[in-house]
Amino acid sequence: MLQHKAFKFRIYPSQEQIILLRKTLGCSRFVFNHLLAKWNETFQATGKGLSYNTCASQLPAMKREWPWLKEVDSIALQSAVRNLADGFQRFFKKQNDPPRFKSRKHPVQSYTTRYTNGNIAVKGERLQLPKLGWVPYAKSRDIEGRILSATVRLAPSGKWFVALVCEVDIQPLPVTDGMLGIDMGIKQLAVPSEGPTVDNPRYTLRYERLLAKWQRILARRKRGGSNWSKAKRKVAIIHEKIRNSRLDVMHKQTTKWIRENQTICLEDLRIASMMKNRHLAKHIADASWGEMSRQLHYKARWYGRTIKETPVFAPTSQTCHVCGNKQAEVKDLSIRAWKCSVCQTVHDRDRNAAQNIKAMAL
Repeated sequence: MLQHKAFKFRIYPSQEQIILLRKTLGCSRFVFNHLLAKWNETFQATGKGLSYNTCASQLPAMKREWPWLKEVDSIALQSAVRNLADGFQRFFKKQNDPPRFKSRKHPVQSYTTRYTNGNIAVKGERLQLPKLGWVPYAKSRDIEGRILSATVRLAPSGKWFVALVCEVDIQPLPVTDGMLGIDMGIKQLAVPSEGPTVDNPRYTLRYERLLAKWQRILARRKRGGSNWSKAKRKVAIIHEKIRNSRLDVMHKQTTKWIRENQTICLEDLRIASMMKNRHLAKHIADASWGEMSRQLHYKARWYGRTIKETPVFAPTSQTCHVCGNKQAEVKDLSIRAWKCSVCQTVHDRDRNAAQNIKAMAL
């Protein structure tokens, strides 16, 4: 089955290429902001916005008025118009807030270009991008399928990355009889109904002292100065290290679960509401339950697996999975083991919850 799959790599552009990359980012941002202003003016005057075709048809006139727009990739400018139109479509569907003006001071800057007539190519350890030519990149794996688009991104740490979206023929994995229920937590990152538990690496706490040190240094330095910029980049590098370490653990574990099980049962968590608990918010964010669920869902779609979820308020921790008796008292989070008053079975709180998640989801 053909699926869209992204391959992300770090690139190492030369100084001349960095100048052109920054010009492309600036021109894409300028086109987006200029058309957003026109869109808002039209909506206030007529009560209707502009379509994608109307905005895209203004690009030739903008290039005549501002000739420096011709120096960068034209497809990147068209993608900026497309992003604006998509943002308004989602807003009218009440999926997100209306598009806002882009700022050059935002820590993340990116632009997207599409594959046309071989303008994106890979050869050895070099990558060809429109207007840039050949750029060295860190080849961590082979690129599969047909290249559709490339998104170039400047990270807050100052590193340049490219994400290639390819159309890949992904074959489903062989059918198995495995069924797994997973209880996500903080003390243990995940407790499956069968098999070993997954320890929570707690990368945020691991780097917390180093992060606090550089945040204090950043606070003492004059905003906008060169030393302030160096400290800000150091803080971004630490955050990037935390994120990459967390994603590495999750990708390995979710891939293992997908390969070994046909059906995976999860708990439908309201993470945004749980984050309002000021005592647990930092630990919940560090655990990244939403990212784990996202990875399981798209990998299951790729490889022919099934994801099932329990109802939101299902009493998975308070119900005995052996006899089905629901305990009357609500157990505090500090209670990690309890004994059923009916069948006298002693339960580990998380393992019992995982068994109930599997039974209730199925």
